[in-house]
Amino acid sequence: MEVKNQSSISDFLLLGFSEHQEQQPLLFGLFLGMYLVTLLGNLLIILAIGSDPHLHTPMYFFLANLSFVDTCFTCTIVPKVLVNIHTQQHTISHTGCLLQMYYFMALALLDDFLLAIMAYDRYVAICLPLHYTTVMCPQLLVATSWLCSNLLALSLTLQMAQLSFCASHSIPHFFCDVPPLLKLACSDTHTFQVTMLTEAILSGIIPLTCILVSYAHIMHTILRIPSAGRKHKVFSTCGSHLTVVTVFYGTLFLPEEQACEGGFVETV
Repeated sequence: MEVKNQSSISDFLLLGFSEHQEQQPLLFGLFLGMYLVTLLGNLLIILAIGSDPHLHTPMYFFLANLSFVDTCFTCTIVPKVLVNIHTQQHTISHTGCLLQMYYFMALALLDDFLLAIMAYDRYVAICLPLHYTTVMCPQLLVATSWLCSNLLALSLTLQMAQLSFCASHSIPHFFCDVPPLLKLACSDTHTFQVTMLTEAILSGIIPLTCILVSYAHIMHTILRIPSAGRKHKVFSTCGSHLTVVTVFYGTLFLPEEQACEGGFVETV
């Protein structure tokens, strides 16, 4: 009872890179360089799509939204990392930590939903071309994705805000992610974990299934095309999306595998 009577901590320590003092200038340069390249690349994509009337189609509308989300995603984490490295002050307030976790989850979920929508868009364009203009409603699909991702992230954040963190305030990570925070909680996390598992099924397995089913239909349609040149032309419209999907889910599943082996937090 003595531990539980302690007041909730007011801030956390992000210790992801704090033990490597000699590498701080290199880490700062790498993060700053990747940050600027990411911002510039995504902004150029958005400007190119917005300025060219020929690109005002559902596919490029989804791409512009994906670039905007990735820009926000980067801004959620990297600026705080740069400030911590530069000032050597690794603290983040309790409220700031919850906000960072909320935006991180909401934008990650939104990425997931947008990739599924883009796969559906390619399915309709290739398999149901005559119904494309009537079936696709890009604004409604994107608005629904924003609403669902924010509601799912908000429910977890509100539950996390109810937990007590009285055992320690040191997070062995460079941003406020859910697994490290759960390890610091000294109150019951069963309800939170059940909610998180349920949301993982809704926001992870369902969009991934949508992507796989869409591309299964796309491959079936492409194989029925007699011309090899036309096959390549049709499939080439899916190449960039498949690359993004592979990178997204590859990086999503990799930390989970390392975490199961007990080495993810230590290697970050």
